Amino acid sequence: MAAGALFPVLGFSDYFTRPSIDELVEREAADPGYCSRVPNFIVGRTGYGQVRFLSDTDVRGLDLNKIVRFDRHCVVVYDDEANKPPVGHGLNKTAEVVLQLYLKELPEPSILDGLLRRRTKKQGARFVSFDSVNGKWKFEVDHFSRFGFADEDEEDVAMDEAAVRQPIAEVRDPPSEGYEMELSHSLPAHLGLDPAKMQEMRMAMFSNDEDDEDMEDGFPSDQRYLTRDRMSVDSPTSSAKGSRLKSLSPLNASSQKVSRRSGMHARKEPQALLEYNVNSSDIGPSSQGILMSGHNKGLPVRMTKVEGFKLPAEQETPVAGKIYTNCVVDAALFMGKSFRVGWGPNGILVHSGSLVSSPGTGLSSVIHIEKVAVDKVVRDEKNKAKGELTELCFSDPMDLHKSLDHEFLETEADLFKLKLQKVVTNRFVLPDICRSYIDIIERQLEVSDLSMSSRVLLMHQVTVWELIRVLFSERAVGNQLETFGDDDQEGMALDKKEGSINIDPEALPLVRRADFSSWLQDSVCHRVQGEVGSLHDAQYLEHILLLLTGRQLDTATEVAASRGDVRLAILLSQTGGSMLNRSDIAQQLDLWKMNGLDFDYIEEERLKVYELLAGNIHAALQDSPIDWKRYLGLIMWYQLSPDTPLDIIIRSYEQFLGEGKVPYPVPVYIDEGPLDEALHWSPGDRFDISFYLMLLHANQDEKFGLLKTMFSAFSSSYDPLDYHVIWHQRSVLEAIGAFSSIDLHLLDLSFVHQLLCLGKIHWAIYVILHMPHREDAPYIHEKLIREILSQYCESWSKDDAQRQYIVELAIPEEWMNEALALYLEYYGDQQGALKNFIECGNWKKAHTIFMTSVAHSLFLSCNISLCHEHQSLIFSTLVSAKHEEIWNVISALENHKSQIADWDLGAGIYIDYYILKTSMQEESAIDDSDPLEKKNESCSSFFGRLNDSLLVWGSKLPVEARACYSKMAEELCELLMNTPGAPDLYMGSFQTMLSAPVPDDHKSSYVQEAISVFTEILCSTNS
Repeated sequence: MAAGALFPVLGFSDYFTRPSIDELVEREAADPGYCSRVPNFIVGRTGYGQVRFLSDTDVRGLDLNKIVRFDRHCVVVYDDEANKPPVGHGLNKTAEVVLQLYLKELPEPSILDGLLRRRTKKQGARFVSFDSVNGKWKFEVDHFSRFGFADEDEEDVAMDEAAVRQPIAEVRDPPSEGYEMELSHSLPAHLGLDPAKMQEMRMAMFSNDEDDEDMEDGFPSDQRYLTRDRMSVDSPTSSAKGSRLKSLSPLNASSQKVSRRSGMHARKEPQALLEYNVNSSDIGPSSQGILMSGHNKGLPVRMTKVEGFKLPAEQETPVAGKIYTNCVVDAALFMGKSFRVGWGPNGILVHSGSLVSSPGTGLSSVIHIEKVAVDKVVRDEKNKAKGELTELCFSDPMDLHKSLDHEFLETEADLFKLKLQKVVTNRFVLPDICRSYIDIIERQLEVSDLSMSSRVLLMHQVTVWELIRVLFSERAVGNQLETFGDDDQEGMALDKKEGSINIDPEALPLVRRADFSSWLQDSVCHRVQGEVGSLHDAQYLEHILLLLTGRQLDTATEVAASRGDVRLAILLSQTGGSMLNRSDIAQQLDLWKMNGLDFDYIEEERLKVYELLAGNIHAALQDSPIDWKRYLGLIMWYQLSPDTPLDIIIRSYEQFLGEGKVPYPVPVYIDEGPLDEALHWSPGDRFDISFYLMLLHANQDEKFGLLKTMFSAFSSSYDPLDYHVIWHQRSVLEAIGAFSSIDLHLLDLSFVHQLLCLGKIHWAIYVILHMPHREDAPYIHEKLIREILSQYCESWSKDDAQRQYIVELAIPEEWMNEALALYLEYYGDQQGALKNFIECGNWKKAHTIFMTSVAHSLFLSCNISLCHEHQSLIFSTLVSAKHEEIWNVISALENHKSQIADWDLGAGIYIDYYILKTSMQEESAIDDSDPLEKKNESCSSFFGRLNDSLLVWGSKLPVEARACYSKMAEELCELLMNTPGAPDLYMGSFQTMLSAPVPDDHKSSYVQEAISVFTEILCSTNS
């Protein structure tokens, strides 16, 4: 018996045998004949069940792929009646069947146990057990030939989740016609659809078992019957497709009479079903939805236009409310996997939902393909992306970040090393860093066609960087000169005066307080000027009050003097100085109240000015809305003493905030606007990034617990996907030691996603390298980088600048080659994939691609070329180059053959072929009395390996690879025939040539040549 006929064949990865095929090979080698008497042979499918044959089984030459098939709740053995052996032979014999039942809800175990016992008995099988815990149903059968029901009126049994919830007494017989199955309590009926027509459509479109299963999950029914043709031991194709069998049994009589089959309705083959209309924005049955494109070919299906499922507008949902207005209702939460949503590349979202704000307008049968706006920051007021903004918002800041000093931490990832990076700097150079970031933002402000909301955010970013400089920079002390003063910076009075003088260390807190005061004045100046501009000339007291909220004392004094209010001008000129002045004004106001002064004769605005000068801010600003920054300034300038430390000022405001006495520090896009779109916000959601920075400064000696909220997108932008600014701010603050945290991965990964969506793959990897190392997740950097390289291979591999930058980041080139190999393999460039798999060290995969896709194409192209009688020198050179390319590949693989399975029956064959062919072609300088005998032995061994290789690789080898083997054998046979030798030795050579894997016509010629040689031998013998 041939070697291939000794063992069974099984090609599906989820199927298994016990013993396995490999174990059968080993046992057959140790005990010849073992495969003809395998005890307790098992065939199964993972997650479905198994069949154990109770007596010794002859498994030689069995094609298990065609004989045994497992489906949901059923097993099919010997699908084809014509090829079924007699009872007791092959696999048509006594066996123990175990099926895995998947029931979402089970009745009482005793009820289901009794039900399965009755059904097993009616099938002629013997019930063994049912495990209600894992759902395994075990029974025994005598053969797999005639199991089923002879009576069409047998009681139907419902096995799915809806049916098992009913009492057994309520289980009714299904209709006799398959396409009239009752679905009165199913989802189609709930949606206002015709259940009978839905069943007709299901039968017309889904003919195989998996489609049946999917439709069940998409249309759950409380009255569903699972006794279908797929609940059979024989193939569904051998019984009537579309019919309803009247049993739960997994065994069906595959030998039913043809007359009974002929009367059943046949299912139609699946038709082309889906057509996506992406461009249309109209909602309706014929736009932007799933359209039926198949044709009805026999079933009396009358298509009617129906409305899909609509969520009533008054329906309460978990996401009801204004805050979720722009959220999408996810139909997958209601319909399960039939309406799943999915994320595509670069922020593309595919869903079938509608907005919460308008739930009644969307159909669940409409597919929406949308792209999340991750690039709002680079769009102008006309919503057009501008390349100039992309460079200014991302590339320029990242270049600046890269130019800063870094320290490196080398980590090991498997056999590779990564250099994690971290910015290191000190507080003395912080002003220069902040100034550099401000310069980039100012260049963004020069871009034309920016929206007003974008300009507001950009100007706010300038103030934030200035605040970082004020709160966290350090000045030189002693005999050192200042290294960071900027004499040209407008508004920083102290910096102008003290740019080159020594500062007493004890005075540094006061200097920082003065800087912070100047920053506050600059931050609120535009608000003050805007409100002043709306006043009339007669409202000079209100004008003065507004100027005081921005601490514009000089201007306020001039206004009072110009109006002839000299006393008020004198008071204003002394504002913010000694606490005695405030005390005197407060005592005067108290005396007026104690003496019963009629305040009706004093202007209300004048009293407010006096209250403010006295430090009574609440009385001065009652019923007057004011932003949080000015209120913080008023506390600092008019209420607290001039020598109060800055951290005390900030904590005082935080305390007042908790008591509800001061304005909430809302983000700038809410405080100042205007916004391009409506935004729902309520106090307590988040602070402005500026206030978080103040709190961080005030709590430097304590653990700051608001880092995650501080570095969320909403603290500085209304765009929840924009992290390009706060990532840099976090990096700089952490570099100077303002805080330390390893829990800000959300910020890092969000910025990585934003960069990936914009095509900045190299910067995304740069950001990942700056993520802190975690002992509990030491390989997170490797996983992220390798995943990015694989998913975005098309982008970085075609951009030389990005590719070079990734190499400069010391990313292992093996990872890049691995990603390229997968990408090229997917797009069919097998030779490119092979090259990269070799370079990344994936020898097993490289060997597989070489054997199944590359080797034969190169080899055959060489040999086809050699068939031409007249070859040019260039043509011959190309042929030689092809052979050299094959040799280079197999030489590289040979160095790692210990890691490659079946090397001798794979690429090793090509090495041995070249060696053997070369040795046979060379003229031996040493006299050899019998060269033919040695060559015959070598060829015989090589041909045997060719045959074994074909057996091992099987269907993995294409026809071209088999032709390649045949070409090798032909060339060696030709060389063997041309070898001189005695005629009697030639007879052994012919036997070797006939064992070669060559076409039959070649074997015929070998036989004829053998007859000729044999005739010659006979003639010589007789003579």
